[in-house]
Amino acid sequence: MTTESNSFCFKWHVPQRPLSDFVGLLWYWRGHESAYSKERVLPSGTVELVVKLGKGRASDAGISGPKSRYFVIERRTEDELLGVHFKQGGGFPFFNFPIAELHNGGGSLAAIWGEKSTGEMVELLHEALTIDEKFRLLEKWLMGAVCHSLEQHPAVSYAIEAFQHDPLLSSADMAEKVGFSQRRFIELFRSDVGLTPKLFCRVRRFQQVIRAVENREEVDWADVALSAGYYDQAHFIHDFQQFSGLTPKQYLPLRTGHSNHVKIHE
Repeated sequence: MTTESNSFCFKWHVPQRPLSDFVGLLWYWRGHESAYSKERVLPSGTVELVVKLGKGRASDAGISGPKSRYFVIERRTEDELLGVHFKQGGGFPFFNFPIAELHNGGGSLAAIWGEKSTGEMVELLHEALTIDEKFRLLEKWLMGAVCHSLEQHPAVSYAIEAFQHDPLLSSADMAEKVGFSQRRFIELFRSDVGLTPKLFCRVRRFQQVIRAVENREEVDWADVALSAGYYDQAHFIHDFQQFSGLTPKQYLPLRTGHSNHVKIHE
């Protein structure tokens, strides 16, 4: 799918299996509506890979771990970016360490996958003539980076599915369902997903709120909070501010075309 205007081009692609079991989509972005701006990116708990295509250097490829707090990015008209949006818990096959080590952090892919191979691939991505060719190269690169079995621990995959449908489930209840002690279940989940089950569910519930108010100008926040499972208004406001740094009222007028990207006025 492609979206274009005079100021930007956005295109995304869903890879074939087995990558599609772990990767939500590959995306390409070029341009920006203003010469320079900053945006607050809200946490979604996913792993993201981003390559800057301007110069074809290994240092221009990075990984962003699962976040449970917002972070700030800079946007420019000369931006040309290629990225991988991993599914919830989908990053673990591509890294030879627990994803928990990337929680609220990230780093250079050259430091993780090697500077020589990363540099060669970034240069190929930069030189590829079409966006589709860039996607094909990125898929090939990801398959070459697989360092674990392309099968998630069944207890973790079951829990992710269950939590996505009901983020009010407790880790104790889930541990009992999958037949592990609570401590062992939390270790397994955090290693693959990067967040503890409790934090994962809190982020999921926050994201449920963000999706619920998308494209809405008038919002009954009390109703939205109740529908998402918050037990009172104070609980909802606390989580919203912790994850976004904003009150719900402040969030609405700052939204951009991407509901998880919020304008920063300086």
